[in-house]
Amino acid sequence: MRCQPTEFLYRLNPPTVFSLASALQNYINSDHPSHGQKIHSHILKTGFKPDVNISIKLLILHVKSSCLSYARHVFDELPRQTLTAYNYMISGYIRDGLVEESFDLVRKLCSSNEMPDGYTYSMILKGSTSGNVAIRARSIGREVHAQILRSDVEVDDVLYTALVDSYVKSERVACARRVFDLMLEKNVVCSTSMITGYMNHGRVVDAEDVFAKTVEKDVVVYNAMIEGYSKSIETAKQAIEFYIDMQRLRFRPTISTYASIIGACSVLSAFEIGQQVQAQLVKTEFLTDIKLGSALIDMLASRYTADTSQEVVICGQPWQKLFVMFGREEEEERADMCFSCGDDCRCRPLGFLLGLPFAFVSLLLSIIGVVIWIVGITLSCLCPCCLCVTVLVELGLALVKAPFSVMKWFTEQIPC
Repeated sequence: MRCQPTEFLYRLNPPTVFSLASALQNYINSDHPSHGQKIHSHILKTGFKPDVNISIKLLILHVKSSCLSYARHVFDELPRQTLTAYNYMISGYIRDGLVEESFDLVRKLCSSNEMPDGYTYSMILKGSTSGNVAIRARSIGREVHAQILRSDVEVDDVLYTALVDSYVKSERVACARRVFDLMLEKNVVCSTSMITGYMNHGRVVDAEDVFAKTVEKDVVVYNAMIEGYSKSIETAKQAIEFYIDMQRLRFRPTISTYASIIGACSVLSAFEIGQQVQAQLVKTEFLTDIKLGSALIDMLASRYTADTSQEVVICGQPWQKLFVMFGREEEEERADMCFSCGDDCRCRPLGFLLGLPFAFVSLLLSIIGVVIWIVGITLSCLCPCCLCVTVLVELGLALVKAPFSVMKWFTEQIPC
């Protein structure tokens, strides 16, 4: 039986621990770690027995390639399951949303001879704030915090941030603030979590205090402040001031920024400012976003007529908004037309796109129709009394109009 070239080279030059470790590390650090999985297949084919170091590198490779079943197989076959191996498997499960599997692995870790470190605890806290186990977040965050205090784990900014985020999401803002105050340097991620927590509880002064203590600010922390201010008429004006400040500092507004500031303009009835924001929005790539289109309609609907608000509706925006507006103005016919995208609705991209291939096919028929029409006209000049010639001319005209008829039919059947 003939060997493959790669297998033949491996038989001539069996891989060493150093060469395998170096090759695996290169793939782990690359943008395409999955390409390194062929090394594992060669290891299995050649019967090479990897040590713990090589096995852990294989595990990391599979985790980074999102092949958790292979990673778990390598993990289970380890002669000694180290803390590093546990941490990589736990992080892989949490990254892929398999939180329950990660918690099962944490329980296995606690029953082994290994002890969790700061990275393990931060992963547990991250998993506890996911949607699957959000109900248990209150107890998990508190238990993890208690374990950290009882153990000799060195608490760093990553762990502090995970604790603060866990407490905020479980609505224990006072506990989150105590952890936040222990941090020597208030990082922007932790500050954003605290600001969001305070704003959700209406504690604006505390949120401003956290913002002031944040040394390096970015667009995310500004967004948290603007969103919090925009929820109340008493503070909405400050949202506009923060929006102006962040642009002076050369921070580029995001979708969240625009949605919040449009909401603030709506609350304050500051329609002139809202129109300026709309003018800025037109120059960005966010114009077709449904969330922003809905916010603009809400703002304009509270002052202008439905005709004015209809101008800001972009293809794909929520037509129900306009339906409510037209209904409020007792314009039932227009409400029904807008809601169902009737004959006067100009924006029908889906019907247009679906009809396009059929229109191209009918274009070939229209060329044949031109030929039939020319022949029919010529024959009608020679024999005006012949009925068959008239039918031939009409058939030619119908074929010429076929692409337009096809597109009209599709756009009528598919209104949006």
